[in-house]
Amino acid sequence: MTATRSPSHPSRHSADSDLHPFATFIRILGRGPGGSRSLTMDEAETAMAMICAGTAEPLQIGALMALLRYRSETPAELAGMVQALRATINRPAGSPTPDLDWPTYASGGKRGRPWFVLSALLVAETGIRVFMHSDDSQGHESAAARALTALGLPPVTNAIEAGASLTRHGLAFMPLSSICPQLQKLIALRRMLGLRTAANTVARLLNPFEAPHLIQGVFHPPYRSLQQEAAALLGQPRSAVFKGGRGEAERPPHKNCEVFSVDQGRLDCETWPALRPESEAVSAESTHLLSLWRGDVQDDHATALVVGSAAVAFRLLGQAASPAEADALANDHWQRRNRDRFS
Repeated sequence: MTATRSPSHPSRHSADSDLHPFATFIRILGRGPGGSRSLTMDEAETAMAMICAGTAEPLQIGALMALLRYRSETPAELAGMVQALRATINRPAGSPTPDLDWPTYASGGKRGRPWFVLSALLVAETGIRVFMHSDDSQGHESAAARALTALGLPPVTNAIEAGASLTRHGLAFMPLSSICPQLQKLIALRRMLGLRTAANTVARLLNPFEAPHLIQGVFHPPYRSLQQEAAALLGQPRSAVFKGGRGEAERPPHKNCEVFSVDQGRLDCETWPALRPESEAVSAESTHLLSLWRGDVQDDHATALVVGSAAVAFRLLGQAASPAEADALANDHWQRRNRDRFS
């Protein structure tokens, strides 16, 4: 009599062998309490490289980005994704060699006037080559792009144009879609997922032309140390990150400001004092950027926003030994600016 054999069931090993290669990263993040963990820097780089190469399915990409957001991304995950994305950026001969990378990725309806644009222009007037970039999802220009266009510095569309703008104006602005379209697509997932993802943080760390100095603004305080540590993992020579207006690198003048820095691998935190009393914090939305630059209006609050943010950049660039010295230096440059530059 022949024994009846029970139906065979695929082993866990054979089932795993049928998984899509990208599923490994989703399993690592999403196996639940006690079974999940963060990605290593190498794993995050491999996952992002697969996304860039088109070998990950849209459903998988959405799952990965949502899980990273839910778990809170780590410095290693951010650094790994940045490395993979940098590998996709075209750097032909004549590419820009900026001194300072100034990302601008704030979102939301109440952005206010981008006073930090004048801060970047003030820094550029001193001979520092400043490169700015921002999200342009859904074809919408950022506040920084609109402001610079109104000042006669429209966005450039490729690395060669960026290099020429840096040489001629000391500043170049380029939309993310022209730098790294893969990352722009990830940022655009917000419309589908209903939440921001690690892509927004990665964009701030991208530094596409690897400037030796990187300044970043954040909205949520925990991201200061997160981005500081990620920058260190990436070997960023010098960087500064602080909680700024609307998440931009715009120093609030009526509050103390903690600046988290990296200097040749050394991590530090420095407290900058308020420039104006809290009671004098007012809206500067009635003043136009061009009017303030030309000196056609007197707006102490807007001026403090511009000068205070530039001071953090000058300190980052090694031009001042302390916050007080940086504030004085920025104010001096502001008083001596070329008021007719944008006539």
